[in-house]
Amino acid sequence: MGKRRKNNLQLTFNILPIDEKATRRAVEEYLETVRQYRQIGFTRREAAITQAYVYREHQSTNAISKQTEIIAVYNVDKETELKEKDRLLRLAMERLSSIQREVIQRSYLDNEGEFDYISCGEMGLSDRTYRRIKNEAINILSFALDLTVSHNEVILVE
Repeated sequence: MGKRRKNNLQLTFNILPIDEKATRRAVEEYLETVRQYRQIGFTRREAAITQAYVYREHQSTNAISKQTEIIAVYNVDKETELKEKDRLLRLAMERLSSIQREVIQRSYLDNEGEFDYISCGEMGLSDRTYRRIKNEAINILSFALDLTVSHNEVILVE
């Protein structure tokens, strides 16, 4: 058999270079949010003071406070958002291989909080292999959950 020919046509998809640290941070924050939702559930906000039934104008703007309405809308919207994040993570986790899924589950979603070197020892993997699998899984999740951050984007921290 002859030599294998190289393909001279190479497509580059790196139009916008990806900021790996920011992308990893975004995925880890997403996983932490879902982990807390799965373990604790959603904690609803409650009004500190019951609203009066009497209409009262405030200052010269005639604006009124709608504390109960704002809290009710937040409770409904936030719970729906968390359920949707959980559903999307389950779909994204199905795209991972079984070992990648186990690494992400042990590292981020379990409540035990054990160190990576303990997990890789229990799984029978070297530290380097464990970190490589974890990095690949985070990259897959970042694309599946649309959490990639390019160098041109500005991250706003709330």
